[in-house]
Amino acid sequence: MTATSFLTDVSSEMIVYLIPLFLANVLRAGTAVIGLIEGLAETTASLMKIYSGALSDKLGKRKWITVVGYALSTIAKPFMYFAETWHWVLGVRVADRLGKGIRTAPRDALVAGSIDEKQRGLAFGLHRAGDTAGAFFGLLIAAVIVWLTQAGAADLTRHTFQIAVLVSIVPAVLAVLVLAVGARDVAGQGKSTAPILSLKGMDKRFKIFLLVLVLFTLGNSSDAFIILRAQERGLDVLQIMLMLMTFNLIYSVLAGPLGALSDKVGRRRLIIGGWIAYGLVYLGFALSKTGWQIWTLFGFYGIYYAASEGSAKALIADLVPAERHGTAYGLYNAAIGLTAFPASAIAGVLWQGAFGWKGFGPAAPFFFGAGLALLAGVLFWRLVPVK
Repeated sequence: MTATSFLTDVSSEMIVYLIPLFLANVLRAGTAVIGLIEGLAETTASLMKIYSGALSDKLGKRKWITVVGYALSTIAKPFMYFAETWHWVLGVRVADRLGKGIRTAPRDALVAGSIDEKQRGLAFGLHRAGDTAGAFFGLLIAAVIVWLTQAGAADLTRHTFQIAVLVSIVPAVLAVLVLAVGARDVAGQGKSTAPILSLKGMDKRFKIFLLVLVLFTLGNSSDAFIILRAQERGLDVLQIMLMLMTFNLIYSVLAGPLGALSDKVGRRRLIIGGWIAYGLVYLGFALSKTGWQIWTLFGFYGIYYAASEGSAKALIADLVPAERHGTAYGLYNAAIGLTAFPASAIAGVLWQGAFGWKGFGPAAPFFFGAGLALLAGVLFWRLVPVK
């Protein structure tokens, strides 16, 4: 799974962070439209995550559902090359996220079922490390493409974006082949007898965690807005690529150790610590005056991901029976993705306004996200007493 995630992120990260620049610089789309695209794409993925995870529980099989998800994203990717309007970008993003929705929950259940429960934090941490290392190399390739085609240019060009799309297809295809040939379903987990999509039998703490997560995610708008903030504060396209590489390097290096730390000191401490880091970083994004400040803060942003992402998935495996892992991960990912739509829409409107309203400016979405993150951390601490 780690090898597949590595290759997939090499492919995805080559273009995903270029998409908001492509929309803004080439297609001249506003932040409200960018927020709409990201929100709808993530909502589509989230709806599918719920069903695919529950289906994998019912079938007692995870692998081939996961393969189908990766394959769909790979098929969708080349069509981004032909995008002439933001509507075309929306269609490709929705198809790509549909594939992600199909694969994510069964994949996470495969990871959870393949490791001893005492090392779940380490397992998810290593998986995130491999995933993020792929993102680092994907961004490195994208940075080289930008440097060779438009070094020093403030705005992204269509030619540069199209080259990145073409190159990204190769690792995407390899990822599907590696998974199809190398992965195995976990034996002995059995099939779930619970009604599909049912929360019956789920630990109460898991349900409360989902509610708190929704509150946190409402302020966690698409990272596309951080990219636009960096450009607005003076970074050019190549510098933005290097900033993203800094983030992924820190995330990749810390994900394994912090995941293992959650096995020792408890998941809740790591998750709350990550959310607090997120709130402080977002506050910094709001107050930043220069591009290098955004760059520095985006590096610290990797600490939030490293502390929270793997720990949260390990926590779910701790709270939910193995035969319900697919459903639980589907609900978890859906809670994040479904909330991503209003989160990104709110961010776009707060920044630029809509329907004749001017909005509050570039700092507003980051103040909003910081406040909700700190509130969610307090509620998690008070309402979810877990290890």
